[in-house]
Amino acid sequence: MSKLVPKHTIKKTKSVKMDSKEGLHALFAYATEGILITNSKGEITKINPSAERLFGYDEGELVGKKIELLVPQKYRGNHTEHRAKYNTNPHPRSMGKGMTLFGVRKDGKEFPVEISLSNYTANDELYVIAFIIDITERKQAEEKLKSYSTELEKRVEDRTLMLREAIAELEKTKEEIHAALEKEKELNDLKSRFVSMASHEFRTPLSTILSSVSLISKYNSPDTEDKKQKHISRVKSSVSHLTDLLNDFLSLGKLEEGVITSNPVTFDIVDFTNEILTELQHVAKENQKADYQHSGTTNEVYLDQKLYRNILINLISNAIKFSDDNGVIEIRTSVDRKHASITVKDSGIGISKEDQVHLFERFFRAQNATNIQGTGLGLNIVAKYVELMGGEITFASELNKGTTFSITFPLELN
Repeated sequence: MSKLVPKHTIKKTKSVKMDSKEGLHALFAYATEGILITNSKGEITKINPSAERLFGYDEGELVGKKIELLVPQKYRGNHTEHRAKYNTNPHPRSMGKGMTLFGVRKDGKEFPVEISLSNYTANDELYVIAFIIDITERKQAEEKLKSYSTELEKRVEDRTLMLREAIAELEKTKEEIHAALEKEKELNDLKSRFVSMASHEFRTPLSTILSSVSLISKYNSPDTEDKKQKHISRVKSSVSHLTDLLNDFLSLGKLEEGVITSNPVTFDIVDFTNEILTELQHVAKENQKADYQHSGTTNEVYLDQKLYRNILINLISNAIKFSDDNGVIEIRTSVDRKHASITVKDSGIGISKEDQVHLFERFFRAQNATNIQGTGLGLNIVAKYVELMGGEITFASELNKGTTFSITFPLELN
């Protein structure tokens, strides 16, 4: 006898077609996007669970409510206008393109949303379908990306600035090194010129002194007295020249150290200038003449007397050296209430255009003056003295026709 085997009851799942009413309902109910439908009055007629959860409302709580309830208070007035305008020309589109839209939950909290609109007509009434997505996470990601981008730009800017500063520092260092090399080159050049000048300027008078002293010792008889005096004069002249050399070096050193300052006093410029001319008579060449004239409202000046003396001695000594035996040296002084001026003019060998640009440089000797005694320091020192006294020095010169130096000092009489 066979056993009866009970049959298992198999429950079959009902198949739902998506184009059926049930399928459309499932699509609406289980969609992850929030979906709601409003009528032409802006009243919510249908809303899916995702939209209700999105805005924090219970099932069916929003049906019959105006759509503006889900819009932040500050935007509701404009939203009503936009809704009315859409109703006059309904068409599928994204809402608020290029803008950030916000929804408001039941608890009043706002959040960013993305909304797409579509529409259909039923029973001669317009219905609008809104598809709503919460884009809070996307906005946070965008802000984070923007923050990263800003930070990256800041880092790039900072690195660029650091690079620019490093380049600027390198350029500065390069310029400093270049300046140092130029200074070293200048110092080496000055050293070479000094050695060349000193070896010539010191050796010549020393040789003269040595030879003259040797000859003087041989002139013991009365009939050789003239020869003896001649050599004694040569010795004195050479010693005087060496003294001038040393004075130039001492003056230059004091100027470089900044120990020389201008200390003005009131004195008679005419009397003082005549004293200097008398003093320089012994160095003038045979038949050379000094023509001194003064003009202005007064003879009194308020200047540094020592610096003025050194300036005038240097300029007149140069005029004597570079002029012929029969030359005339013109010295002019002029004083008014605001200025004192001095001019020294000779008719000597002059200075070439090429040499004029270097005239006040240390140890500079013009090409046509290499056989004339001098250190090449005098005019450099004169220019520094004039500067210390707040004055200005200018000159004009032409080869074989002479040179004129003009100095003007600002003046305040006591």
